Amino acid sequence: MREHPHGDDAPHPDVWTCRATNHFQWLLALFGAACLALGVKLAVDSPRTFDTGPLVMSVVGCIAAGLLILFGTVAFVNVALRIDKESLEVRCGHMGVPRRRIPLSHVAGADFAPHVTPRHWGGWGYRWRPEKGTAVVVRRGEGVVLRLWDGHTFTVTVDDAEAAVRVIRDRLGAARPGAAH
Repeated sequence: MREHPHGDDAPHPDVWTCRATNHFQWLLALFGAACLALGVKLAVDSPRTFDTGPLVMSVVGCIAAGLLILFGTVAFVNVALRIDKESLEVRCGHMGVPRRRIPLSHVAGADFAPHVTPRHWGGWGYRWRPEKGTAVVVRRGEGVVLRLWDGHTFTVTVDDAEAAVRVIRDRLGAARPGAAH
């Protein structure tokens, strides 16, 4: 039986994937691009009769803020979860960075979380909170909570999180000695 939710276009029957996207992040990325453009415009169009110190600080500040906002938001526009027989892999953004691979041997269990919000984690992105664990939060909504054998948790917001939890539990059951197949 094929576990992949996308039918016959699955790359391999033993690989299950899902993802989540936050379209609001694109608005933030546009703001970052605007800051970057403002910095470039200031550098190119400013009259050279002004004191260069404030001009340089303005240009560098706009370009730095623009790059930080642009790359910081584009990195977390989407997240992809890939589950195979041996591990889970979480990849963020279009470049897949940051990335985290968790061997199934490190996973004690998986739970469905119906209401994961950026507010509970301190914002969007790759987050760590001592009392909650680690999370990749790209949008509000359902997510997967992995309970790791070292006592930590790892949460990731993805579409079809209930199916992801079922796949993880099936893989964990199959990996345990004496488990029924």
